[in-house]
Amino acid sequence: MRLDHVSYAAPVEHLADTVQRIGSALGASFTDGGLHPRFGTRNFVLPLAGGCYLEVVAALDHPATDTAPFGRAVRTRAEQGGGWMGWVVAVTHMDRIEARLGRPAVAGHRVRPDGYDLRWRQIGVLDTIADAQLPFFVQWECEPAQHPAAGGRDVRIAALEIAGSPDRVAEWLGEPSHHPLDDSEVLWLPEDDPAGPGLVAVTFQTPRGIVRID
Repeated sequence: MRLDHVSYAAPVEHLADTVQRIGSALGASFTDGGLHPRFGTRNFVLPLAGGCYLEVVAALDHPATDTAPFGRAVRTRAEQGGGWMGWVVAVTHMDRIEARLGRPAVAGHRVRPDGYDLRWRQIGVLDTIADAQLPFFVQWECEPAQHPAAGGRDVRIAALEIAGSPDRVAEWLGEPSHHPLDDSEVLWLPEDDPAGPGLVAVTFQTPRGIVRID
């Protein structure tokens, strides 16, 4: 499977500062991704090389954050002070994931500032909330040129540091534990890591060299 994106949650009052801090560390600029009306969140996006992207996301003062799993997840992480919320894998046959999990995917969309209505389906957010080491799955319903990673050039993800069980994650993904993702390295930390379980840090290759954000 292919890594689609990684999510960093921030309190809404610190969203702009967080975007600036991470962008400065990576030597790259985020773009305003717009609102997720169904989830009560909004994000800023940094397209990366290799077809994946980084988002910084915040929960708004919106009723959806009480009912939508993604909105609840963002709000909960922000209330803990913010930080890495999780990682997301891209699939091309969502029906297979739905059959394996025994439930339907949820439709999502956000309207970008340019007016484009970006749409996708996702599944597994509740599982991520229950077990932070697990990613959730997304299938995009847009042309490749509209994908949030389109245009990424100079910065790429070198490795994910995940506190958890390789075997548990491999079972969830249906992939071998020694190589769960195509083109993305995973460094496994103990499940009882003080910062875990879940996505602990991401290492980026940038024109300035290696940058690790935890």
